[in-house]
Amino acid sequence: MTMEFLVATGIGWVVAVGIYLLLRGRTFPVVLGLTLIGYAVNVFIFAMGRLWAGAPPILSAAAAEFADPLPQALVLTAIVIGFATTGFVIELALRSRHENDSDQVDGKE
Repeated sequence: MTMEFLVATGIGWVVAVGIYLLLRGRTFPVVLGLTLIGYAVNVFIFAMGRLWAGAPPILSAAAAEFADPLPQALVLTAIVIGFATTGFVIELALRSRHENDSDQVDGKE
C-alpha cells in the first residue's frame, strides 16, 4: 500500500463520516459534520502541495528543489475561516434551540 492511497482513503472516510453526520436530525451532529468536512478539505489541500523533506520554502540559486508554500498558506487561512464559521453556526444552532424549544434541524420533533 502506498502513502497516497492511505491519505486518500483517510480523507474519504472523514468526508463519509461528515456527510453521515450532516444527514442527522439534530444540530450538534450537523455542526460536527461540517467541521469534519472542513478538516478533510484542509488535509486534501495540504496533500496536493506534496510533502517535501529538507527543501527550502523559497526558491534560491543553491536549491534545485523547493517546497511550495501556497498550500500551507491556504490551509492556515482555511483553518481561521473554518473556526469563525463554526462559531457562527454554533450560535445559530443555539438561537434556533432557544426560539423553537427543539434541537431538531427543521424545528419539528
